[in-house]
Amino acid sequence: MSLSGWQAVQDEVLRRIHARDWPPGSAIPNEADLAREFGVARATVNRALQALAEAGLLDRKRKAGTRVALHPVRKATLSIPILRHEIEARGLAYGYRLLTRTHATAPVAVQAALGLTGPLLHLTSLHLAADRPYAHEDRWINTDAVPDILTVDLAVLNANQWLVAHAPFTRGDFVLTALNAGPEAGPLGIAAGAALMVLERTTWDGAVPITWVRLAFAPGHRMHMVL
Repeated sequence: MSLSGWQAVQDEVLRRIHARDWPPGSAIPNEADLAREFGVARATVNRALQALAEAGLLDRKRKAGTRVALHPVRKATLSIPILRHEIEARGLAYGYRLLTRTHATAPVAVQAALGLTGPLLHLTSLHLAADRPYAHEDRWINTDAVPDILTVDLAVLNANQWLVAHAPFTRGDFVLTALNAGPEAGPLGIAAGAALMVLERTTWDGAVPITWVRLAFAPGHRMHMVL
């Protein structure tokens, strides 16, 4: 057998898993043997197996080899949306206001999420759709991870759009919560205590934290995710 590229190796491994050639819990051949069988470099096999491990289909342990996951769990891959594009895709004019920009020590919860205690760049801003409030953004940025952001006019270009374009991340987490409006009530033009959908998201590049953001969406917001 001769395969071309790690995606082809990944497809063949998936075929064998689905066909139960390699049933759940079974050990699969080592990388060197697979490389010889598939006619590719060992690094190509490694990349394919690592991708399947990250997807939850293989269990890889150092010195113990690789096994088909006994209870495979499909992991969702989510991209960070650019709010401007999200609004414009709905046929609405996008608007943006930078409300505050400071360097400050983050609240304890943000410090814990980022694993940082020193001063961070703190931004609050408002995203608008057809001149109506769409989302209030409260963001803390580790400028050691993205020093170039200090040269950006964030009153013109919003941090969400800049970071997606210039700060690749390797992992992240997010939490969706239904909360009563607090400080964001004024910018969003709603009554204090009104029900809101709030998204908190943290992203890292390897072990280096990049940013923590809290997005409070105006009432009636609908979020669509593709898994």
